[in-house]
Amino acid sequence: MSAFPPLDGPVAQPAAGGDPRSMVIFLHGYGSNGADLIGLVPFWRDALPHTVFLSPNAPQICPGAPGGFQWWDLADLSRAGRAAGVRQPAPQLNAYIDAQLDKYGLSEDRLALVGFSQGSMMALHVGPRRAALAGIIAYSGVLADPDALAVEGRTKPPVLLVHGDADPMVPVAALSQAETVLTNLGFETSAHVCPGLGHGIDDAGLRLGGAFLAKVLG
Repeated sequence: MSAFPPLDGPVAQPAAGGDPRSMVIFLHGYGSNGADLIGLVPFWRDALPHTVFLSPNAPQICPGAPGGFQWWDLADLSRAGRAAGVRQPAPQLNAYIDAQLDKYGLSEDRLALVGFSQGSMMALHVGPRRAALAGIIAYSGVLADPDALAVEGRTKPPVLLVHGDADPMVPVAALSQAETVLTNLGFETSAHVCPGLGHGIDDAGLRLGGAFLAKVLG
């Protein structure tokens, strides 16, 4: 039995009804919650009518953000701090993923992770260390522990990186850094910079994300 309380959050069942044939798990950003990214479902469900969408709340209450959660606290913003921080909630997230795949009777190659900001760091950390994900989308994220990925990675799912060039929270340079590391390790990596976009997801990012998911889960 897990030593951690299970994650929970909003779920959107397949638009076509019936049992899902694929799964998308959203991983929200710092201070947000599962209700945030589940709002992307209306943009994608027509292209993914047999997909179940899940958006768990991160495991920790976020101080100063009413109704918000964090994957880990951001007291240490150094590279070493990110590398250590991203490992803290990984067991809980992996347990959640395992439970949801079992619940819906889906294999891991029918799952895609979609993260935003701190949630992107979680997706890029956990995804390659699992058995065989269909794909990963990282919006406004950072590859939190690039040095360890070459040693700890088990698989190389396709990755889409999307970032605004006016992001005041996570510099857009994080995209090119992640792209370089992932490409050099043999990941099929696509990257898109959104002109004028701050810390968010715009229409272009939504279109790219929908097309990516339709491809890897199709």
